[in-house]
Amino acid sequence: MHPTSLPSRGGIGDFGLAAYQFVDLLASARQGLWQVLPLGPLGYGNSPYSSTSAFAGNPLLISLERLAARGWIDPAKISASSLDLPSELSFAAPSGSTAVEYDRVFATKMPLLFEAGRGFVASAPAGARGRFDRFCSENSWWLDDFVLFDALRARHKLESWNEWPAELARRDASAMAQARKALSDDLKIRCALQFAFYEQWQALRRYCSERKIRIVGDVAIFVNYDSADVWVHPDLFRLNENLEPDVVSGVPPDFFSKTGQRWGNPLYRWDVMKSQGYEWWIQRLRWATRNCDYIRLDHFRGFDQFWEIPAEDPTAISGRWVDGPRDDLFHKLREALGGLPFFAEDLGYITPEVHALRERLQIPGMAVLQFGFGDEGAHMYLPHRAAGKVIYTGTHDNDTTVGWLRAGAADHERRNAECYLGRSDDGIHWAFIRAALGSVADLALVPMQDVLGLGSEARMNTPSLHGGNWRWRMVPGQFTAELAAKLAQLAELTDRVPPPLAIPRDENFAA
Repeated sequence: MHPTSLPSRGGIGDFGLAAYQFVDLLASARQGLWQVLPLGPLGYGNSPYSSTSAFAGNPLLISLERLAARGWIDPAKISASSLDLPSELSFAAPSGSTAVEYDRVFATKMPLLFEAGRGFVASAPAGARGRFDRFCSENSWWLDDFVLFDALRARHKLESWNEWPAELARRDASAMAQARKALSDDLKIRCALQFAFYEQWQALRRYCSERKIRIVGDVAIFVNYDSADVWVHPDLFRLNENLEPDVVSGVPPDFFSKTGQRWGNPLYRWDVMKSQGYEWWIQRLRWATRNCDYIRLDHFRGFDQFWEIPAEDPTAISGRWVDGPRDDLFHKLREALGGLPFFAEDLGYITPEVHALRERLQIPGMAVLQFGFGDEGAHMYLPHRAAGKVIYTGTHDNDTTVGWLRAGAADHERRNAECYLGRSDDGIHWAFIRAALGSVADLALVPMQDVLGLGSEARMNTPSLHGGNWRWRMVPGQFTAELAAKLAQLAELTDRVPPPLAIPRDENFAA
């Protein structure tokens, strides 16, 4: 479950009280993992996989209430009455929907965050000021360029960086210096918001760690074209003389789309990256492992071969497979990081070469139960064949298990599921959860929607569908103590519990 799906006040989940309450319930449910999606600032389509930075955090995840408690902003400023928006900090949006309404959240929360950041820069107490200065100094290698990119993007009304004046798009030294001077105050505020994001995230991680809950992060193989990464490092990407992509990423026609998926991310110049010792990738994965305990590598196949689509093509049909960096990249990562705390998203049509690469690197793959009930080739996803893997009932790209059974599964898949799982008096979702936790897989993960038994209305993402994704949120109280107890009993029975631990109450988050 992504943090945006938490039942926080303010129209979107964040790192506030609801997050700590959720962790308490996970602990009581004897769960040892919480998997999230990428945590970067949102770009096109509000997708976590289309971020404006591979390093920065999404400011919408910052808890205003926690900032107010630490003196960043007057608590009255974030009250509903002072905003004259009766539902601004309530759970539901004006429509009565509990889903994230991104346009409204951006319009209401970002000004408050900037006010808080401005207040912090002007009057931070000495201790917080010292931590802020250390954060800025230690992270200047990505922070300075990101906040300048973010400020220029705002100044140019969110236009892609290649539409900015040429001297800015091409990062002319004189233009960069002038922009930094003109935007000096704005840059400090944006640095403060990144500081707030990472302080709140690391505090939440510590709270999880104290309760024996590890965070599973997610790193997308590609980055967004309209990002600080491409703007700062155009030499690492397949761009033409106009700084536009020559070729873009995607996948060929598959289960999700007859025309394939044209993701549109620029592709890497792997030869240039290799000549630089893969330094950008080392920085990226080192940063990821500092912020999460395990990392799911999205689209692992692309490290063996990736689908190259001519940039002018509207679909992915005319693409071709091109060789990726394979073992070479991961040998450098292992040397730099001291290990590879990763597992691979290796779903879909995967060649023997991809499996061989993953096995040589000793990186576990994934098994998704919803994919296991088709023809004989799909049986590799069933629980009894999941040894050495990470098993899921479904992922953020799948329908919920209840939705899948009602509308997505073919008749023979339903029959096969009933044959394998038997009838379940408490619903198909619990049959799937029991099968996943009782499997031979190393790790078992369940989308929160399946724990709650929700239908297709709670689906997080439909691949190749533009708009309407990434919006689902829990209702307050929906994850009950009874559900937690049921999960706990199943976790104990299947020997999937973290070591027993008395859970202390942290008074900082008691109210």
